[in-house]
Amino acid sequence: MNKDIDTSFVQDALPAFLSEAHEQIAAIEQLLLQLEDDPGNHELLNALFRCAHTVKGSAGIFGLDRVVAFTHHVESLLDRLREGELSLTPLLSTLLLKCNDQIQALVGQAGADVEDAEGDAVRADLVQQLQAVSADVEAPPADVCAEAADTQIAPKSAAQGGPGTATGHRRWHLAVSFGQDTYRNGMDPLAILNYLRGLGEIATVTCDVAGVPPLDQIDPESCHLTFEIGLDTAAQRNEIESAFSFVRDDCVLHIVEPGGTPDDFIGLIDAMPDNPRLGDILVAAGAITRVQLQQALQRQAAAQAAGQTTQLGEVLQSVAGVSPQLVKAALAKQTRQREGAAAGSPGPAPDDQRFIRVQADRLDAVINLLGELVIAGAGASMLARQTRQSPLIKANAQMGRLIEEIRNGTLQLRMVPIGETFSRFRRVVRDTAAELGKDVVLDLQGGETELDKSVVERIADPLMHLVRNALDHGLEAPDTREAAGKPRQGNLVLSACHESGSILICICDDGRGIQRQKVLERAWDRGLLERGVVPADADIDKLIFEPGFSTAEKVTNLSGRGVGMDVVKRNIEALRGTVSLTSEPGVGSRIEIRLPLTLAIIDGFLVGVGNSKFIFPLDAVVEVIENRPTAGEIDAHGRGFVELRGQVLPVVGLRQLYDLGGDEPERASIVVLASGGRRYGVRVDSLLGQHQTVIKPLGRMFRSLRGMSGSSILGSGEVALIFDVHALSQLASAPPGQRAGTAAPSSLAGLTGNSQNV
Repeated sequence: MNKDIDTSFVQDALPAFLSEAHEQIAAIEQLLLQLEDDPGNHELLNALFRCAHTVKGSAGIFGLDRVVAFTHHVESLLDRLREGELSLTPLLSTLLLKCNDQIQALVGQAGADVEDAEGDAVRADLVQQLQAVSADVEAPPADVCAEAADTQIAPKSAAQGGPGTATGHRRWHLAVSFGQDTYRNGMDPLAILNYLRGLGEIATVTCDVAGVPPLDQIDPESCHLTFEIGLDTAAQRNEIESAFSFVRDDCVLHIVEPGGTPDDFIGLIDAMPDNPRLGDILVAAGAITRVQLQQALQRQAAAQAAGQTTQLGEVLQSVAGVSPQLVKAALAKQTRQREGAAAGSPGPAPDDQRFIRVQADRLDAVINLLGELVIAGAGASMLARQTRQSPLIKANAQMGRLIEEIRNGTLQLRMVPIGETFSRFRRVVRDTAAELGKDVVLDLQGGETELDKSVVERIADPLMHLVRNALDHGLEAPDTREAAGKPRQGNLVLSACHESGSILICICDDGRGIQRQKVLERAWDRGLLERGVVPADADIDKLIFEPGFSTAEKVTNLSGRGVGMDVVKRNIEALRGTVSLTSEPGVGSRIEIRLPLTLAIIDGFLVGVGNSKFIFPLDAVVEVIENRPTAGEIDAHGRGFVELRGQVLPVVGLRQLYDLGGDEPERASIVVLASGGRRYGVRVDSLLGQHQTVIKPLGRMFRSLRGMSGSSILGSGEVALIFDVHALSQLASAPPGQRAGTAAPSSLAGLTGNSQNV
């Protein structure tokens, strides 16, 4: 690491760099995979170059010379690609993907003094391959991976091969005013100036001290620096702007291109922050230098001493050649500032499009407190209704609406599209298919579907295993597919959509399907089934989720150890989700994963059965049939049917299904739910209305309770169980008279009015 970089700056700002760098590295990978299908797409090539340049530039700010040196070779090759001097081939794409992996490894080592001789050798070999492809005689030597004591980010001439020095230098003017929180956010303005030196030569630099408070009033943790910089460089505007990428929210930056007209400077003056003096306005805009201003002030003072009345603007026109339009624009700016100060104007409005990074644990803490607020609000609302005081009831209703708006807004902060997770599998499919000698195309659908970030993070590994499993076991080799009358190229579809208040993720392939005879034989050998017993096809398919189960003939890097599918199922169920498999031999397989949209708070529909309370996710509720006679509809095991608009609707009776006990009412209601494209009914005693539901995990005693996904504490302190509508639909579709595993009668009864059991 470059020793000139301030250590405290690196420690404070390095996490932000790492986060940004990993995002850019992931974008490089996705762009390369997209370019394999459209190698001539100039927009993608330009975006690819910008990502690599951003990583290199940001690493330069932090003195990460190894990242800069290695990425420079990649950047040089990408520049040739976007200029059309080279074409992207599959072999070249593979080489760039390997280089991107090494950039990621180097970024991962940032801030740590580690010896990586093996990695250095790999990167040296990759550099030689890059040089062989690009035939770049001006490229730095291959030994770029070793630490060089004399490596500095310094100005480079065209002969030295500096970045962007293919043409002559031009003079750019930069005016940057750093915000007061720049230091607090871990950024060092001098490190940014050091990076600018790497783009060319800083011809002039002036620090405007007009905005610095007196020493007895200054806050040492606040930044008051404003610079005017003359930069001679051949770099483009986006390369110069990238130097300030980490402080764009903490600075006001203005860049005037070489050959700027008076109109350019006038626009710059109008956009400038407050600066009350005419000369300072023109200096900050780059219209004059600080030296020219001092000369003009001296001439004005001399004229005044001689008894002559001279305006500074007139002197500047003669001394510095400032155009009258610029002087007029600066005077207008000065007048507006004085008028705004006199009227107490708050100044320009902040940019509505600014972003802020928030640590996930802080957001989780806010959501946990919000859950407690929801519970407390429900309790206050219940007490208000008991008092029967109209003003108090209205006040609590208004509070409830505000809490709901806060809840929706806060939960939306944690919702992210699943497409980013899906996009990771392009590389997985590409590399795994190549390793297995298969030709596979990956089709991603529904990437815009949003769900809770915590769910996205925890579902990535199960999805990874399922995709690898489909590639290894499901899809056949090209020759085998051709012999079976299929296209040589296999098709793997990864899709997501919202359904009944949950998210449905599907992994589909057009491979060989489940080889049920082989599954049966392995199940007989392992003692999972008695030899000769042949269950239904659906039950055979479920055997692959048994611990230690595998049908692979030999152990490979991808399969054969029987570790994975049972872990996948366990991890999905830990998210209150379900996984199911359907397969047709010779046609393909389909795995469906259903997950809740959020693990925190949902809208629920509260019902009662006897003394117990239950909650259905409101998105799954289709309609309610009230005051229906109860006699003869439900059998002793909780299953039955009713007629609804000329069609038969399966119904589950919660009292019988869970042995709740109590007297059956003469009339009850049926809540109609939808799950997986099917509808079914649940018979309940009472309808208690919509309820904001804070999801709590079930206690260890109740985790095996079928049809339940969690619990919630009501405002009265009672516990209500939350139904898993998909699992309950499977219970509803079971043949009448077949009893499902349920909890003991006392189990649910013990939950009533006792929140400590959850």
